[in-house]
Amino acid sequence: MSNNIRFVQGNEACVEGALYAGLEFFAGYPITPSTEIAEQLSSRLPKIGGKFIQMEDEIASMCAIIGASLTGRKVMTATSGPGFSLKQEALGYAIMAEIPCVIVNVQRGGPSTGIPTHVHQGDVNQARWGTHGDHAIVALTASNHQDVFAMTVEAFNIAETYRTPVVLLFDEVVGHMRERLVLPEPGEIPIVERLRTSVKPGVNYHPYLPREDGRLPMSDFGGVHRYNVTGLYHDMWGFPSDEPKIINELLHHLMDKIEHRTNQLARFKEFYTEDAECLLISYGSSARSAREVVEKHRQRGERFGLLELLTLWPFPSDLIRQKAAGARLVVVVEMNMGQMCQSVRLAVDRPERVFLSNRVDGVFISPSDIEKTLHLIQGKGV
Repeated sequence: MSNNIRFVQGNEACVEGALYAGLEFFAGYPITPSTEIAEQLSSRLPKIGGKFIQMEDEIASMCAIIGASLTGRKVMTATSGPGFSLKQEALGYAIMAEIPCVIVNVQRGGPSTGIPTHVHQGDVNQARWGTHGDHAIVALTASNHQDVFAMTVEAFNIAETYRTPVVLLFDEVVGHMRERLVLPEPGEIPIVERLRTSVKPGVNYHPYLPREDGRLPMSDFGGVHRYNVTGLYHDMWGFPSDEPKIINELLHHLMDKIEHRTNQLARFKEFYTEDAECLLISYGSSARSAREVVEKHRQRGERFGLLELLTLWPFPSDLIRQKAAGARLVVVVEMNMGQMCQSVRLAVDRPERVFLSNRVDGVFISPSDIEKTLHLIQGKGV
């Protein structure tokens, strides 16, 4: 067997992807069902010269990776629902200060401590709106271990390109199931490295002055340039400002660098969407059952298709509208009360044709669960 083939948990695939992308610093706190990520990195990172630290809580973990990123390191933390809630204030700081970092949330049931050892996908809207104020965010997901690896690498690349936090929104089933993972050779997947400023020591450095391509070069904090970092609205030198023009321009910059690239950031997989009369839209582990349903109906000659989303935020409205345009029926498959379904209905031309197939009881949604929804819809004469 090739040395590049592994039989791993999804959480382990995430670790492999992070190391492939160049992870140098991890700070976290154990929490089910993400703990294996911290466990693996506690032994793997020190062996390659990286740093692992278990913090006292999730707030401290988020603050630790922010500090490490400012010094020039590629960073990550991992958690689940309650810990993700604790990270939100510091996540907002990273958005405002434009600090690259990756946050993994392996979802479980909530609110509160909910059901720690069972699957749920209830943090979709929290990933988008969890921190206060107007902001943009990138959130990626996956349904299988090869994609977990690829999206983890992608998360680091996006974080470094746009100087932004990126959320990896996996779920308990993906995190804990085991399947085959093929590790790509070094260099096979492009890696984006930190863009460092070319400004010489002793020359005035503007930490928040973008280049023509929109990217903001960074200088390692504590290095040759002295500059200010704050969570307040700030000018191009990083100093706090309450001038309306500066505030307006900064907020639009923070939003536009992500939202104006929605189509460019959209990652997805599609199966038989070109002629689908019934289009299923899903993500994460739910997409595995959705694909099984699609394949079953295709074998019968029925025109079913699947659009599997790998980018959840920024929400790919144009993609959804395009793929759903020819469908008579759209069914969103997810394990929550319809968080992504709401966004799909806003995106399509005929929202009355969009239906939800879901489970919220900690049990993985099965193909038979989706079939029951389809029978109910047919019973309504749709």
